Amino acid sequence: MPSDGPGFRGQFALGLAWRMLLLLAMLAAFAASLAAANLGAARIIAAALVVAAAIGLWNYIQRTNLEIARFVEAIRFGDMSASFARPEAGSGFEALGAALDSGIRALRDERSRMADESRFYQAIVDDLPIALLLVDPEERVEPVGKTARRMFGALSGVRVDDYAQFGAGFAQCLRGLQPGQRQLVTMTLEGGQAQRVLLRVAAVHRLGGSHRVITVQPIQEALNAVEIATQSDLVRVLTHEIMNSMTPVTSLARTAADLMADADTGKDETIADARAAVETLARRADGVMHFVESYRQISRTPQVNRQVFVAASFGDELRRLFQADWPAERIGFDLSVQPETMMLDADPDLLAQVLINLLRNGADAAETHGPEPRVAVRFEAARGGGATILVDDNGPGIPEAKRSEVFLPFFTTKAKGTGVGLSLARQIVLAHDGTIAIEQSDLGGARFRIVL
Repeated sequence: MPSDGPGFRGQFALGLAWRMLLLLAMLAAFAASLAAANLGAARIIAAALVVAAAIGLWNYIQRTNLEIARFVEAIRFGDMSASFARPEAGSGFEALGAALDSGIRALRDERSRMADESRFYQAIVDDLPIALLLVDPEERVEPVGKTARRMFGALSGVRVDDYAQFGAGFAQCLRGLQPGQRQLVTMTLEGGQAQRVLLRVAAVHRLGGSHRVITVQPIQEALNAVEIATQSDLVRVLTHEIMNSMTPVTSLARTAADLMADADTGKDETIADARAAVETLARRADGVMHFVESYRQISRTPQVNRQVFVAASFGDELRRLFQADWPAERIGFDLSVQPETMMLDADPDLLAQVLINLLRNGADAAETHGPEPRVAVRFEAARGGGATILVDDNGPGIPEAKRSEVFLPFFTTKAKGTGVGLSLARQIVLAHDGTIAIEQSDLGGARFRIVL
């Protein structure tokens, strides 16, 4: 490298050379004063000059060392605002200072860029629609992201065993699943609602240790949607085939009945009996066609027109609709809205259809079960702006073995039921991205829990 010019090496060498020459000159003067007699004062002055020259040389060398040490110490403690260049010092280290200052500016820029990227990736993780759980080697669990904090926010503990409140199988999976594995498990959410979730595990290294990242992806809505779509396809095919087969039967039965009516003179009993049989066949064929037509609505996806409306006034209207068919002296009706100012975000017409259907089912069950029949509707605001609607009755309830079947098309426990109402109610709730489940009611009968 070239050393001439006003660069660091030339300036430092020049400054060091004249200071050393000055020190040597002072030493020579001091030696000369020692050799001459009667120069005591000169000796003192020469000695002082030697000391001053030595101190100047030392400071010249040490000054930059101290500045470098201060600069490195500032970087070690994370102070990226430190500066090295001091043109006023005149030490010849201005080039070194400029290089170090340029380096720390580059470090500041890189640190700022990394901080921006860190905030960006943190925002992505925080807003993921899937809950993340970080499990360290000591089995401490940390929810990561808004979704995880909403899902597990009510949990006070940090150990795997504390997550057993969401289901023993869920906690067991948190402990046992290894990176690369996945598991479908049922977990119990707040309020006792069961939810099927898919767990996936990956490994990350953090602070020198290996951690497991577990994604918790609720798939109950997807399973419900697939189930509803399958049922709709099945019903659509069945009703289509049945109606295609029954249409000519119905037409021919009616034609035959009309022909026999024209031929019947009232004298031939055989023709009269045949006419009665054909008319019965025609009526039954019409009944089958009407029955099949009622099921076609199951295969139609409800069109949801969501609105935000006041829950209290909606509940009052629901009470009036119900008591038009079930007066208060016939069956009790309890309405609760908590808080009274809560709002609902749903299709009011479809939601009213669901709740009226549930209330009528509850009223039928309660009225046939015993004295003082009663139904109740409770609206509760949920965290995150959602809503929970509870429909209770004091009837005999629904056995746990049958709770998984009541939403299936064609399934009914009523003598004159069609099995359409609850299946359609479930479709409407799912179209709202909600859930509906059956529980044991505090009143002793059945409870339908709807979460929107």
